[in-house]
Amino acid sequence: MDEGLNNSKSLISDLSDIEGVFKNFQYAYTFKDTLIYSQLLDKNFVFTYRDYNLGADVSWGRDEEMRVTYGLFQNTQRLDLVWNNIVSISGDSTHIVRSFNLTITFNPTDIVYIDGKVNLELIKDSNKKWKIIHWIDESNY
Repeated sequence: MDEGLNNSKSLISDLSDIEGVFKNFQYAYTFKDTLIYSQLLDKNFVFTYRDYNLGADVSWGRDEEMRVTYGLFQNTQRLDLVWNNIVSISGDSTHIVRSFNLTITFNPTDIVYIDGKVNLELIKDSNKKWKIIHWIDESNY
């Protein structure tokens, strides 16, 4: 254990700033940590994606998001999430569009690459911690 680490080098953020949301998101995916992931989502969280087969947007709430993410974490060997540039950000930092690359390794012969953007709406909770309240998926998958 590296006793030289201080809070500024911690792997997990306290969510007091926006970058902490992205840091913890990446940590949760890397280590498949549903506890850390759950702390990112507001109780009124909504996830939305475009189902091109249906030709419609599909949404679900926090409970379904946790079930889906748990399934992803359990059924993959490795998840590599890289956050790229912030494409746009509102003046009050409550709306952020950011590009990403996600590599999902189910097994050595089944690897999926996803490039896209997350369109996030963030709010501060009663403890002044940033939470995701709405996530619109803008990926290529």
